[in-house]
Amino acid sequence: EARDRSELRPEIGEVSIAVEACGVCRTDVHLAEGEVSTPLPVVPGHQVVGRVLERGDGVEGLRPGDVVGVGWVSATCGRCAFCVSGRENLCLRARFTGRDRDGGYAEQMTAPERAVYRLPPG
Repeated sequence: EARDRSELRPEIGEVSIAVEACGVCRTDVHLAEGEVSTPLPVVPGHQVVGRVLERGDGVEGLRPGDVVGVGWVSATCGRCAFCVSGRENLCLRARFTGRDRDGGYAEQMTAPERAVYRLPPG
């Protein structure tokens, strides 16, 4: 089912992003083939590059127009042994871009500021 995503608004601590490119990864194929579970419906794609459109309340480090990349890990607990040892991708409560929240195979998306990285010029 197609959904209109043109009215996406960032929530507290999030930015909305105009997607300019999104790579294809084997993880996306695993999701499409059902080898990795995901709550549906979800927009896949986690290798995202785009421009910040709007920022939600509490966002300090990013501005509209910034060119950014969006990470695979969108949220973690921050307290488990994996998180405190720098292996957040193994957190049992982690949420992932394109699996647990909509990813970049769309014209726009939202993402938490902590999962968005300003890219250098060029």
